[in-house]
Amino acid sequence: MPGRRPGKPLRAARALGRPPAALARRVRRATHAQGAGESGLGRLIELHAVNSAGDMLITVALASTVFFSVPTGEARGRVALYLLVTMAPFALLAPVIGPLLDRIPHGRRAAMAAAMLARALLALTMAGAVATGGLELYPAALGVLVSSKAYGVVRSAVVPRLLPPRISLVKANSRVTLAGLLATGAAAPLGAGLNALGPAWPLYAACAVFSVGTFVSFSLDHKVDSAKGERKAKLAAESTAGGKGPRPGLRTVGTSVLSALCANSALRGLSGFLTFFLAFLLREHPLGGLSAALSLGLVGVAAGTGNALGTALGALLRARAPEAIVTTVLFCALGATIAAAALYGTVAVTAVAATAGLVQALGKLSLDALIQRDMPEEFRTSAFARSETLMQMSWVAGGGIAMSLPLNGPLGMSVAAAVVAVGVLAAVRGLLGPSRGGTPHPRVV
Repeated sequence: MPGRRPGKPLRAARALGRPPAALARRVRRATHAQGAGESGLGRLIELHAVNSAGDMLITVALASTVFFSVPTGEARGRVALYLLVTMAPFALLAPVIGPLLDRIPHGRRAAMAAAMLARALLALTMAGAVATGGLELYPAALGVLVSSKAYGVVRSAVVPRLLPPRISLVKANSRVTLAGLLATGAAAPLGAGLNALGPAWPLYAACAVFSVGTFVSFSLDHKVDSAKGERKAKLAAESTAGGKGPRPGLRTVGTSVLSALCANSALRGLSGFLTFFLAFLLREHPLGGLSAALSLGLVGVAAGTGNALGTALGALLRARAPEAIVTTVLFCALGATIAAAALYGTVAVTAVAATAGLVQALGKLSLDALIQRDMPEEFRTSAFARSETLMQMSWVAGGGIAMSLPLNGPLGMSVAAAVVAVGVLAAVRGLLGPSRGGTPHPRVV
């Protein structure tokens, strides 16, 4: 009847719905600020949050099966098998993903939706095998991994197409990365709670999350599928037809870009190394006075905090003097790993985890800035995709090195320092003397 006040149950439901609705509005205002809503970047930020949440739910389910549920020796064997069955084929497939996606620039939304849908279906497949940890789990895990990396490559290529006039590429990438970190942090406890109900429940949730992501992918702005003005970047220079001169590549565009690629490969390799080495080391030999679970949790929080801080600093710095930033983070990583090798303990391990997260974020944002500055505009989108593929390969290589080592803390940190030292030797000279190579281009911030 007109004027009749709603009943108590309806009023209670409305009251309960207000906080989530208010939070959703605040999140949407943040992701759509400074023109990101009009350009379409805001929707990509939301899609990346969905992607990160789904990946974390799958990670929780796999960790409970191949890591925490069995004795350390058997767990290491299972993870080694996981690396062999999933990472090795991916190492062969990764160089193909970038060129393959180059051939479908008009289908980027479809490619991202396919990566989401594939993981939704594979999560259901894995739900039936996750309790037993049978071998059928590993082919599905390979499909999830390849789909996730393919999404990452396409996402790197899409960001430049959605830049609003008031936001630089570095700041846009910072927003996307930060949204992913926040979603990962929210999904981790949710996944742990669902895992308490049963190992398949996080996978059911991941299926639902990736199903949502499939629809969100198609809601991205249509210019994501536009390849107007784009040309393919190569790792090395290549002659073009008709005598129009060489097509620039990531290795020939300038010393700064090549050196930053080498530096970031070392930093991403360090991240992969620490992920696998510390996971097993701290389970077998927890940090002083802590349990294995608390030791792993402490290191994980430190790494996540460092990554978030690096992302925030990257947005504030706006890639000023990116060569200097990459050089600085390389030496920070080298110093932290050397200190951890010499002074191995709770403080040193926590510090090296936080440093690894921070330098990886700052290094990648600076690399993006250099590609934006030094690559001709028509090649940038392809260059971002190929650089991301190289970073993923480096992470795989770092994880492989970690799995081949005995569980000795100082030895592992020494090897980590050696990984970074290779990057220092390969990159610092070129970063400190960028005028020796490359074609000057206007700085874009």
